[in-house]
Amino acid sequence: MRNINDRYVEETYGEDGVLNHFGVHYPDNFNFGYDIVDDIAVNDPDRRAMIWCNPEGEEHVFTFGDMKKWSDKTANYLAGLGLGRGDFVMVILRRHYQFWFVATALAKLGCIMVPATFMLKEHDLEYRLNGASIKAVIATSVGDIASIVESTMNTYDCPTVEKFILVNGAGGGLTPFDDAGRPISDEPIGAALSGPEGICAARIERDGWEDFNAGVSAASADFERRETLAAEPMLMYFSSGTSGNPKMVLHNSSYALAHIPTAKHWHNVRPDGIHFTIADTGWGKAVWGKYYGQWIMEACVFTYDFDRFHADEILGMIEKYRITTLCCPPTMYRLMMQSDFESFDLSSLEYSTTAGEALNPDLFEFWKENTGLTIYEGFGQTETPLTVGNLTNSIPRPGSMGKPMPLYEMQIQRDDGTPCDTGQTGEICIKVDPYPAGIMMEYYRNPEKTEEAIYDGWYHTGDTAWRDEDGYLWYVGRNDDVIKSSGYRIGPFEIESVMLEHEAVRECAVTGVPDPVRGKAVKATVVLADGFKPSDDLTRELQKWVKKKTAPYKYPRIVDYVDELPRTVNGKIRRVAIREQDAKKDIDGLV
Repeated sequence: MRNINDRYVEETYGEDGVLNHFGVHYPDNFNFGYDIVDDIAVNDPDRRAMIWCNPEGEEHVFTFGDMKKWSDKTANYLAGLGLGRGDFVMVILRRHYQFWFVATALAKLGCIMVPATFMLKEHDLEYRLNGASIKAVIATSVGDIASIVESTMNTYDCPTVEKFILVNGAGGGLTPFDDAGRPISDEPIGAALSGPEGICAARIERDGWEDFNAGVSAASADFERRETLAAEPMLMYFSSGTSGNPKMVLHNSSYALAHIPTAKHWHNVRPDGIHFTIADTGWGKAVWGKYYGQWIMEACVFTYDFDRFHADEILGMIEKYRITTLCCPPTMYRLMMQSDFESFDLSSLEYSTTAGEALNPDLFEFWKENTGLTIYEGFGQTETPLTVGNLTNSIPRPGSMGKPMPLYEMQIQRDDGTPCDTGQTGEICIKVDPYPAGIMMEYYRNPEKTEEAIYDGWYHTGDTAWRDEDGYLWYVGRNDDVIKSSGYRIGPFEIESVMLEHEAVRECAVTGVPDPVRGKAVKATVVLADGFKPSDDLTRELQKWVKKKTAPYKYPRIVDYVDELPRTVNGKIRRVAIREQDAKKDIDGLV
């Protein structure tokens, strides 16, 4: 290990070993592809970059030397198709290893990568293709996304899209098997594609599409550095907005460097370990945990190209590949907790982290008791890297997001912009004067939304929290989700966390409904766990449960049982959809 990260950071630690200052600096022409991936490849070519496998039995171990070779070939191939500096390229590649070739190649070309989930439909795609003036789509053959792209092009006018590039995903966890465990497929999959000769070996033909694997395999591996600037756009995500069309969140290359703390001080990766973040590449969490920070730390990432999450399968991967650090949402930890947990050898695990949802105390304690590991929570957004976290050597408080990252100056602010008192709920705001690394450049082509979020020298996150006397932050909810009832500000996150501790509750969303006396009353929309059925007795039991666990005024006066919760394409609960549904029906009928 050559400690490349030290070139770009300034950091100091307190007596307790916890990071207390962190700064980022970089040259004007910094480029993740050249200055990180290629630098390691030239000086330490055999260092492992990624272990990749899929349920079909295919497996590859990629070194940084491999990643340079294949990203250079990919860059030459894409340049030959007319892609270059400033072009927006949509990438829909699930968990295929080709995503890492493409992401690195696009950075080298100066293109702007626009990752997207394979769950998009025609309306979603049309908005994204036209909103960002996408020039090319690189998509997987696995599933039906290629057909949806074609349907979108046939239904809507998307004049900027010039190239359609198809990656044969060779299974991607969707290959059907017969009763004897043999794949029902004429395509080469599994062991037939393992090893160096199997990389990009699976071909595909589809009218109107270029064959990525064939083109990249034939391309030259000689690629000269091109001029790019760190301040130029590098990456754009469509936010998982809970209302209206998603915003286009634009990042420059400082975003990659701002993820050094994510990997170094939160995930606690090490160069001889293997880090596993469970995330699809269409979501921002993938580059949080499977790309930028981990590779800057010269660490190896693990990727399992599965389709559906099965706890036993994931636990088996941790055991087989001796995973050392793990990051996944609380929902996945909960599913693991409900599996045949004790049958797996998880002794290789050294560190665990989570983000995105409430981490219940019972889950926290279960993981600690059964693995000896603390789960360290963190917080960030599509617009940011990790901004709040329980860092290495800190002492987490279950349910708290942790403390502000030393990279950022942060305040909890009232509506008038003044800082909140200890214990008072307000909006999480990050100082942007001077502008720090990692915070979005803007909402692309939406100056109004940009000005709503960035003004008076602060980036206003739209998320609310309160700070305790020791500086720990406790999440309350999105501004629009906070419930004002009888003069109290009630955050849905805390109530959801408490309800999820009850064995009857599998999923829960808390919202406010109009109340003539209180202004708003708390309502819980619940998906029950297997073996439980809706009843008045269960409702009363859940209400008493919340009253015992938190302040009594927060308990849900209304409990509604549903089969599933409305979600965005990125999987986040759409509380606004629940509120809209409630507005159309008689709430009294739910009591």
